Amino acid sequence: MMMKHDFWFDLPEELIAQTPIEPRDHSRMLCLDRKTGEIVHRHFYDIEQLLRPGDLLVMNDSRVIPARLLGQKEGTGGAIEFLLLEQKEQDVWEILVKPGKRAKEGTRFVFGDGLLTGEIVRHLPDGNRLARFSYEGDFYTVLDRIGQMPLPPYITEKLRDRERYQTVYSREKGSAAAPTAGLHMTKELLSRLEEKGVGLAYVTLHVGLGTFRPVKEEVVTEHRMHTERYFLPPVTAEMIWETKARGGRVIGVGTTSCRTLESVARRFNGEVRACSGETDIFIYPGYQFQVLDGLITNFHLPESTLIMLVAAFAGYENVMKAYKIAVEKRYRFFSFGDAMLVV
Repeated sequence: MMMKHDFWFDLPEELIAQTPIEPRDHSRMLCLDRKTGEIVHRHFYDIEQLLRPGDLLVMNDSRVIPARLLGQKEGTGGAIEFLLLEQKEQDVWEILVKPGKRAKEGTRFVFGDGLLTGEIVRHLPDGNRLARFSYEGDFYTVLDRIGQMPLPPYITEKLRDRERYQTVYSREKGSAAAPTAGLHMTKELLSRLEEKGVGLAYVTLHVGLGTFRPVKEEVVTEHRMHTERYFLPPVTAEMIWETKARGGRVIGVGTTSCRTLESVARRFNGEVRACSGETDIFIYPGYQFQVLDGLITNFHLPESTLIMLVAAFAGYENVMKAYKIAVEKRYRFFSFGDAMLVV
């Protein structure tokens, strides 16, 4: 039986990256061979030599919205913070609220000197709320004016450039957090990979905070994932089928791309088809992968669902050893940290 503490490792706080590396592709990259357990230390731009013609990179093109809203309670002026998690219907969003005691049903809040108002319409069982927003014009234009990027709580430095918490290929608005493995990619590097014959394909999974929610249960299998919305377009399904047919490798860029592909394969008995839906897939050691042949990812929190996913793909012993070495070699961890390639 797999226990939460099996995924514990000692992480010095100073290894949590506070700022991104410039240029993007100059971060370090730990390369792990999942069959032999061999580890090689490279830089991310070396990916060009490590991928082969006929390989396919699958990337999550979701774009982070400035989902953090600071405002006041209508009438009293009491401070409030909303974090937009997921759009449920037109102008209705699931949100996190701080402080929660101010957010009773029917209470209204004002943001950006009245550019946006939000009314709490329902309390949800997990403590989140549903809020209905009122504004003039386009919602995302208003958000761009008054919202802040929802950086994870372990990043305390102020972000100078919003685009550094977006991938260079982000298109589809809707995430509450960045699919961070893709932050290492540059447009120039992607162009060189295409010239080499590496395919580039995209899925969309809007990242909710459930991905980062701590595992509270000691027995791993008792943890329940939050659902996230995904979309896999026809061109991506076709490219995956063609890659597999000619013996190429399908390499997921990030745990969100991995979860999307494996969710679709599970839905269609091993086939990858164009579709959209919601997934709460939880991947931990013992899971049998149906699509992925390789994974690019960052270094994750101890005891998180993300390190469990990587351990499922690369092997538990391999991953715990790799993380121990990463700490010893002073790799940078989490969203703005270094990369790991598992093939």
